[in-house]
Amino acid sequence: MSGNTPPPIANTDAAQVLRRFRVVFNAIRTHFRQVEKASGLGGAQVWALSLIKSHPGMGVGEVAKGMDIHQSTASNLIKLLARKQLVAMTKSLLDKRAVELRVTPAGLAALANIPGPFEGVLPGALKQLEAGTLASLHHDLGLLIAALHADESAGQVPLANL
Repeated sequence: MSGNTPPPIANTDAAQVLRRFRVVFNAIRTHFRQVEKASGLGGAQVWALSLIKSHPGMGVGEVAKGMDIHQSTASNLIKLLARKQLVAMTKSLLDKRAVELRVTPAGLAALANIPGPFEGVLPGALKQLEAGTLASLHHDLGLLIAALHADESAGQVPLANL
């Protein structure tokens, strides 16, 4: 049996599953540490910055949607990036109430030093899974969340902020 092949279900116990969660969490934490060491920025900040670079002129709501986070969380990220002069905010010419975001030269320089993927290793890995595997994982994690009596709204907090 290879290291990537899960054991048969009948032989799986809670300790083995816990070990797999630890492997996943360690991979995520290691990536975010590398990002922070390379850039001085947190993982969520890097992801937001990369989205804005990819879509100049996007608004805060679009950043929130792109990261699947609450709009207030995205707004706080943008304010932090603006204070660090990595993002410029300008009023939209079409709608004076809207703000358009663009990465500054300092923001581009910061992104150039950051190891990818910018959104983190977990979203990238999930995108590589087949639809059936994702559906099964979604269902099974739902059972785990229910057993934990966890607050589902925590799903809109970036992993880098945990």
